[in-house]
Amino acid sequence: MFRAVLIALLSIAIAGPLAPVQIPKTWDAAAVAAFEIPLADPAASPEHVTAEYYYAIPARPIYRSYPVYHPDREPPGYLDRIKQHEPEIAFDPSQLRTDDDWIQAGKLVFEAPNSFEPVTEASAVRDRSWYDKAGIPVAADGTVPFFRYVVRKKGVVERSSSSCAECHTRVMPDGTVLAGAQGNFPFERAGSLTFRGRGTAAQIRRILRGLYDAPWVKPDPLAPIEQMSLDDLAALGMAIPPGVMARQGASPFYPAQVPDLIGVRERRYLDHTGHVRQFGIADLMRYSAANQGLSSLARYSHFRPVDLETGKLPEASTRSRYSDEQLYALALYLYSLQPPRNPNRFDALAEQGQKIFTREGCATCHTPPVYTNNMLTPAEGFTPPPEHSKRLDVFAVSVGTDPGLALRTRRGTGYYKVPSLKGLWYRGPLEHSGSVATLEDWFDPRRLLPDYVPTGFRGYGVKTRAIAGHRFGLGLSDEERKALIAFLKTL
Repeated sequence: MFRAVLIALLSIAIAGPLAPVQIPKTWDAAAVAAFEIPLADPAASPEHVTAEYYYAIPARPIYRSYPVYHPDREPPGYLDRIKQHEPEIAFDPSQLRTDDDWIQAGKLVFEAPNSFEPVTEASAVRDRSWYDKAGIPVAADGTVPFFRYVVRKKGVVERSSSSCAECHTRVMPDGTVLAGAQGNFPFERAGSLTFRGRGTAAQIRRILRGLYDAPWVKPDPLAPIEQMSLDDLAALGMAIPPGVMARQGASPFYPAQVPDLIGVRERRYLDHTGHVRQFGIADLMRYSAANQGLSSLARYSHFRPVDLETGKLPEASTRSRYSDEQLYALALYLYSLQPPRNPNRFDALAEQGQKIFTREGCATCHTPPVYTNNMLTPAEGFTPPPEHSKRLDVFAVSVGTDPGLALRTRRGTGYYKVPSLKGLWYRGPLEHSGSVATLEDWFDPRRLLPDYVPTGFRGYGVKTRAIAGHRFGLGLSDEERKALIAFLKTL
């Protein structure tokens, strides 16, 4: 023991004291004013809360958490043992010395909730039928990696909710877990099964308005919900498959494919609509803060989502946020994520596909080695203002995909970012709204026909619809298509 202590002291003496970590300020007024690009209707672009208000919001303590198990895989007496634990603060920046310390602390932030649900035997997470009806994946070890149990008071176990991990964790077919990947927790399906009996149709409509309303868009994109019963509203959620979500600011009618965060450091624009420009780690910190509650406090013209009637800000003390240290650790963790081992070999067929990729000019938009040119492409029906060519990276060609997310939501910039093709083999469904399940479906020319049955997101009450746009690759022969897909699966 004494020898180990001596060695440690000598190591410190030789290496010298560690330089203090320079943590960027998340809510810097000038940076916040510039980190988002304007909406398609620039007058509705969000005006965020001031730095003074932001830093008056209490920072969330992050407690030690514990795995959640499927009810059939939970160890005997597991919850009773957890109840005996004392609350324990898990994130303490004063104890972080190395880059790896910060990255591991970022994993805690990634898994930490911003809301909690008390756990009882009647909770959905302990209901076997909930897993079956919603199609919730379970890891090989029996855990449900989208959630964690938390003890903030001895004797009381709570389930985490609204964590980064809930959206960006994928359980693969063999039960392995990919942190940061396009998640496959069925949000809307699971929610639709739990909100029945917890409110009226009018209450659910009000919640949906707060989440998705964009009153400057005419006609009202959410108008159909006003005629929906509680069963209809549940069906609206059940129509959205895993890997797709009606995230805040999007829409249950125009949902977004859950983004893959592996490789996010290489992305110049964040969100499918390129809403945020990422010049450095501080932008990812701001983006994370905005998506963990701050965007609902912003004012969009005369509309503030957090208060539909008066548009007033709540008292800062009633909200919560991540600290700058927590957001910095989270961003470092996300930057550190590596893709899983790719089982697809670069064989003769993939080599042929690479040649087709080059011949067809795919690299113009999907430029190696990151397989995106990191540019924005205008949505069908949107004409970029002349000044955007000086401020933004605009590739002035529209690929003609459905413009709903880009023009009819609170995240609607009028653009879609050119996505990276890396990791296509483990992702899905594909396209900005997740309309197709596989690459084979994406390159199927029949998807352009009105009687096509989408294999991914179809839409509430929709039996068939065309998956428009991106005709590149649809004119290939069957053999060429197979080769191209084989190559894409190696990326």
